[in-house]
Amino acid sequence: MVGTSDEIILQTRGLTKDFKGFTAVSEVDLDVRRGSIHALIGPNGAGKTTCFNLLTKFLIPTRGTITYKGQDITQAKPADIARLGLVRSFQISAVFPHLTVLENVRIALQRKRGDNFDFWTSEAVLSALDAEAERLVEAVGLKDFVRHQAVELSYGRKRALEIATTLALDPEMMLLDEPMAGMGHEDVDRIAELIRRVSANRTILMVEHNLSVVASLSDRITVLARGKVLAEGDYATVSKDPRVIEAYIGAGHG
Repeated sequence: MVGTSDEIILQTRGLTKDFKGFTAVSEVDLDVRRGSIHALIGPNGAGKTTCFNLLTKFLIPTRGTITYKGQDITQAKPADIARLGLVRSFQISAVFPHLTVLENVRIALQRKRGDNFDFWTSEAVLSALDAEAERLVEAVGLKDFVRHQAVELSYGRKRALEIATTLALDPEMMLLDEPMAGMGHEDVDRIAELIRRVSANRTILMVEHNLSVVASLSDRITVLARGKVLAEGDYATVSKDPRVIEAYIGAGHG
């Protein structure tokens, strides 16, 4: 889907991260437009994960700035940016395996309300969140699995549940870390359609290796190689760029 506004929601300038003499991310300038799906791609070792960790504050940059909705978040903590509406999913499994689908989503809704994260919250309080939880479960296609424990779900459906728990936090912008990793074709198609659907009123930035998914979902693509921005544009533009082709072939990554 195409963004309805040219407003930049997330911006980096000169973003750089050094690790003991090795520069993993170097002078990266990134502009993510509000309402768009923006993909960050590149061969293995390109710096994508480090870049994502910088954006979500799991790492602090050596140099450079990160701005979200006009606010400098370069030194912010992960919890602070989540409260601002910038939420990351998939870096680890975000669900409790022995709770049901519904219970997982209710806990996420409880966190959004600002309640203390407390397993001993009364059943009455949690039950009050059932209607919203059931709506989110249905939205991600898990209505038939609402009473199943998360551990019983297929890999793709676990990912759908993770999207539901992320949506429960009502993010304005979602950062998806390799959402298709380890999936078979059927699950890839299901999750791609789900990402397309949930992007309707929010911004998505994703790191993804599956280039056919990138081609079908993304409005804009930034290609990293050796920690630097190699190319940027729509898929048709970057996929024909000789530097991009050489970077992928040179890295032995198709």
